[in-house]
Amino acid sequence: MGVEIERKFLLRDEAILSQAERVLTIRQGYIKKSSSLGVRIRVSDDKGFITIKGAKAEGSIVRAEYEYEIPVQDALELLSISGENVISKKRHHIRHDGMLWEVDVFEGDNEGLVLAEVELPDETADVSIPEWIGEEVTGSPEYYNSYLALHPYTTWDEKK
Repeated sequence: MGVEIERKFLLRDEAILSQAERVLTIRQGYIKKSSSLGVRIRVSDDKGFITIKGAKAEGSIVRAEYEYEIPVQDALELLSISGENVISKKRHHIRHDGMLWEVDVFEGDNEGLVLAEVELPDETADVSIPEWIGEEVTGSPEYYNSYLALHPYTTWDEKK
């Protein structure tokens, strides 16, 4: 079974972006979203992916995740099905203390939002939190990409 174990944070200092070892251009949308299941379509640079995600148990950072590469043309067609709710972002890969941090700088309707995620080998893994990391938002539904697709950051009355 595929499993995703991650923690998510706001970014405190964007200067760290200059240290990225890789930057990807990502567009993604959702063709199915319910409380127990999400189906995401993603185009990352010149590759396409379909991802099926299960729900997290309350208080958990673990959920089922199955991701498969698909032809990029298929991904583009499926993205068009998702309608206007497509997220655009630049993903910066930054290493800190041996762990890969993915820092997403959102564009378009989510411009102004910058999130950092780190995937963990297990739920109890220790994480060295870099000084450029801000408030932890793991488990806050408003920071899920599926939520941002329907409720863009620029429309929030109060931004964190």
